[in-house]
Amino acid sequence: MNRLADEKSPYLLQHAENPVDWFPWGEEAFERARGEDKPVFLSIGYATCHWCHVMERESFEDPHVAELMNEAFVNVKVDREERPDIDGVYMTVCQMLTGSGGWPLTIIMTPDKKPFYAATYIPRETRFGRVGMMDLVPRIRQMWRDQREEVASTADRIVGFLHDQASHESAMLSAEILPAAYKELAEQFDEHYGGFRGAPKFPTPHNLAFLLRYWRRYDEPHALAMAEKTLQEMRRGGLYDHIGFGFHRYSTDERWLVPHFEKMLYDQALLTMAYVEAYQATGRSEYAETAREVLGYVLREMRSPEGGFHSAQDADSEGVEGRFYLWTQEEIKKVLGENEADLFMTVYNIERKGNFIEPMEGSRTGQNIPHLKESLERIATGLRIPVDRLRQRLEESRGRLFEARRERIQPGKDDKVLTDWNGLMIAAMAKAGRVLDEPAYVEAARSGAEFVLGRMRQEDGRLLHRYREGEAGIEGNLDDYAFLVWGLIELYEAEFEVGLLRTALALNGLMLADFWDEKEGGLFFAAEGAESLLVRQKQVYDGAVPSGNSVAMLNLLRLGRITANSDFEVKADRLARAFGSDVERLPAAYTQLLVAIDFGIGPTFELTVAGKKEAEDTQRMLRTVHSKFVPNKVVIHRPAGEDEPEIARFAEFVKNQTTLDDHATAYVCVNYACQEPTTDPERVVELLESRSP
Repeated sequence: MNRLADEKSPYLLQHAENPVDWFPWGEEAFERARGEDKPVFLSIGYATCHWCHVMERESFEDPHVAELMNEAFVNVKVDREERPDIDGVYMTVCQMLTGSGGWPLTIIMTPDKKPFYAATYIPRETRFGRVGMMDLVPRIRQMWRDQREEVASTADRIVGFLHDQASHESAMLSAEILPAAYKELAEQFDEHYGGFRGAPKFPTPHNLAFLLRYWRRYDEPHALAMAEKTLQEMRRGGLYDHIGFGFHRYSTDERWLVPHFEKMLYDQALLTMAYVEAYQATGRSEYAETAREVLGYVLREMRSPEGGFHSAQDADSEGVEGRFYLWTQEEIKKVLGENEADLFMTVYNIERKGNFIEPMEGSRTGQNIPHLKESLERIATGLRIPVDRLRQRLEESRGRLFEARRERIQPGKDDKVLTDWNGLMIAAMAKAGRVLDEPAYVEAARSGAEFVLGRMRQEDGRLLHRYREGEAGIEGNLDDYAFLVWGLIELYEAEFEVGLLRTALALNGLMLADFWDEKEGGLFFAAEGAESLLVRQKQVYDGAVPSGNSVAMLNLLRLGRITANSDFEVKADRLARAFGSDVERLPAAYTQLLVAIDFGIGPTFELTVAGKKEAEDTQRMLRTVHSKFVPNKVVIHRPAGEDEPEIARFAEFVKNQTTLDDHATAYVCVNYACQEPTTDPERVVELLESRSP
């Protein structure tokens, strides 16, 4: 026990067993500093501060860090709620020097209380451009010994210009790669039809996810415009099934008109998430509507009776690609009658000679791919029909055509269940469910997760890759673990069932044990001990589906923030470094990895909502949070009225994050700095939408 054992502050008592030789604020500490000729390390926080606990467990409980601190400093702990006066002075210094503030607040000063260094959270090891304690303490000690005059001069200048000076934060690791990737995408962008490069065109949803984050980070309108143009053109084109919903595999032409008609589960999942995020970012209802339609298709056509999700629908029926999806004018008239057929064919560009060119014949056959050339709003204006009335008539016609199409010979279905693709769909269903406030999607995500975890795991907890007709087999690969963990994280943030988080952490642990490259960093695609091939690959390129390494990196960062386990962030940083040279050569080929790097660079947000989960004020706060596009955040629920909530087993810091006056209360940490708790949802949004310099 150190000197804090005699204090009354819960925050100070939390540190009473640290190996750091803490002093409470007082003359004894400064006398010791003067007598031993040491600078003072001042740490200010409070009992329910998330990142304060992180820094304690990571550094102040570590004997190696403590030894360095005890040799170099006299160490002082202050509870900001006990001594707001001390906190107020030194927080101003921190904001002046770093451009931001928050807790834990770290100040290093002379024995006469003049600060010469300020920071908030400091990790144990240096990562993402943020200096770590193991590097910082020896550096400060050397400066104090060899550059005393410079240190004193610095301290005097800070005191003298306390209200005038400002400083910016250090550059984060790989920050320059984000504009480089954006520039590449902008050069490849098709201004006329959206998407990137020419034919064939693939949806590549992670490009759009990156652009939305780039827009948010840099307030770059063209990044948002590129994402929106692509989403709109894909939805209007023949890539989209306007009768039965869902996206086809890719477009064979630059206009998104003629697709390869296969429908893949992973495309539905990844595109759903892109449209949901675009809805959060813009509030445009057409994006939410598209997401609902896609998930409606998945639940209707791709969900197994047991709860898992099938893999794909074929492009062919009756031996001909696309036959199931094509229409002649005569067929439409037969189903709809003359008047409604004329309207439908005008809106969806159904031509007498057809707009589909048979690939083998190279000629028009009178068959058509329904598609839009502009928005329904503009079409309604041109037709002089109220848009709501137009939508109603088109939906009635679509429903009749859909029923008629069901009488055709259906395309074949690949009904195997794959762990990795199911992980993506679980993520999509959970994300859409919480953003669109659709419980049915969350229920589908839960059922999918229960299926995979119940049917596709071995006795030791390891995953199997494939399930079909009652049999699971094939050892799981990296994508199985990474994508399923992604799904479980999204589902946890939709339901806040602690068992989901427990399972995600367990699978993440198995992934690191079986796939991590201890020598070079990064994750192999095949597990240790798997079948030996010519080479054991590590994949990072984000193609039609993002790589397991890219997804795993973001998982590590999110789990690290949820649980305050900095080891995960260290792993994520090392993973990024492992592929750094590849990414530098062609950044736009790794946009999902850049999504993770964007998270790692920050600013990031950790939000704990304390309250009764089903209470209206708790749900109102969660709905408000979920509606906003704040991708670099994690959300935790702390149940009210429980002294030892189960979530505290994995996120210990939430134990003391309780409700204020029995109202749902939000605890927000912004970029490693914890803010004061609030019961106001709009204040939470204000904090979540803040920027760091």
